[in-house]
Amino acid sequence: MKIPVQYQSAEEALSIIQSGQRVFVQGSAQTPTFLLKALAAQANRLRNVEVVSITVYGDVHIDRPELVENFHINSLFVSGSVRQAVNEGRGDFVPVFLSDIPNLFTGGVMPIDVALVHVSPPDAHGYCTLGLSVDIARSAVNTAQHVIALVNPNVPRTHGDGLIHSSRFHAMVYCEDALHTADFSAKESDIDLKIGANVASLVEDRATIQMGIGSIPNAVLKCLVNHKDLGVHTEMCSDGIIDLVERDVINNKYKRIHPNKTVTSFALGTRRLYDYVDDNPSFHFLDIDYVNDPHVIRRNPRVVAINSAVEIDITGQVCADSIGTYQYSGIGGQMDFMRGAALSEGGKPIIALPSRTAKGVARITPILKPGAGVVTTRGHIHYVVTEYGIAYLFGKNLRQRAKALISISHPDDREALEKACFERFKVF
Repeated sequence: MKIPVQYQSAEEALSIIQSGQRVFVQGSAQTPTFLLKALAAQANRLRNVEVVSITVYGDVHIDRPELVENFHINSLFVSGSVRQAVNEGRGDFVPVFLSDIPNLFTGGVMPIDVALVHVSPPDAHGYCTLGLSVDIARSAVNTAQHVIALVNPNVPRTHGDGLIHSSRFHAMVYCEDALHTADFSAKESDIDLKIGANVASLVEDRATIQMGIGSIPNAVLKCLVNHKDLGVHTEMCSDGIIDLVERDVINNKYKRIHPNKTVTSFALGTRRLYDYVDDNPSFHFLDIDYVNDPHVIRRNPRVVAINSAVEIDITGQVCADSIGTYQYSGIGGQMDFMRGAALSEGGKPIIALPSRTAKGVARITPILKPGAGVVTTRGHIHYVVTEYGIAYLFGKNLRQRAKALISISHPDDREALEKACFERFKVF
């Protein structure tokens, strides 16, 4: 039976939103830019609308300086689209584990008045899906007073927790805009590939892997082509996974939970990835409070969590969300998976980073920059990988950690690090 669908204009649909309300915006590839542009056009009737989201892509329109009295960005993970607004004081950042965000919605800490989501068209039974970005959007839809859906045939139909019947929507708007994309392989450097090879050497056959976002995780995937029978339980996936699935390197056969399924919460990459996961039953897009729960993660054996960082000090404190006081990103799911992997039987939590920035600034430092946020504590750190090798810090004292980290730092930084180590610990 064909379910009749009645669409409204963006202007009509967004009239639901009123001053003083909290509005959730779905993110990543499915940031509903079409709706945000129309919302910005209604600024003259709105005041103090709080906008919450994790990573958003593209021009969000509502972040304009002249709209600061109309819309207030309260970001749960700062991305490039809102970074300037947050750091100029026109927005705020909420430090929170990704796995805990649904609790903000369901527990009444941050109740949602209106959710803006970007969905696939209704099927014959009236069901849409949240497509590539189930993550925290599932909980937002479940708890929001009103839900406005941007319906787009370019959104893949995905399997898992993203199903929503069209009767749940208070308004539906149609568009055919292209989804946001990111090509991480285009940003890979020789250093990334060296790091990828070092990380790959730690990955055993039949391991279950989690990858963060960016060129280093993508490089790691390229270096896993000779591995066998890998599984995937990750908060996000990108294009690098496709070749490994097609080579049967990733087949999920030996996972204890969700065997034969690639488990993720969102996907971000090129159109090739989006077409690949479209109606692909081997991919399950699940709610973030399940995917990122350390007690769930640990149930698979040999979990290898691969995440990156901005800088790390010689005691093992990892800054992954800021450059000093400059808020660059967010806590995200790094700690969820670092802890989950550490608790997994044979698991390996890994921080992988270049020894220096593109401008030649050392990433392994005596102390973190003033104001830097610690995402992974020195009590949680295990493996640190650069292009110069692997340092294993778990169970090591501060002096031993410093020596191990200096050994994988950039050669031109080692003398200064050794001096700092001597001054701090009186011996090297």
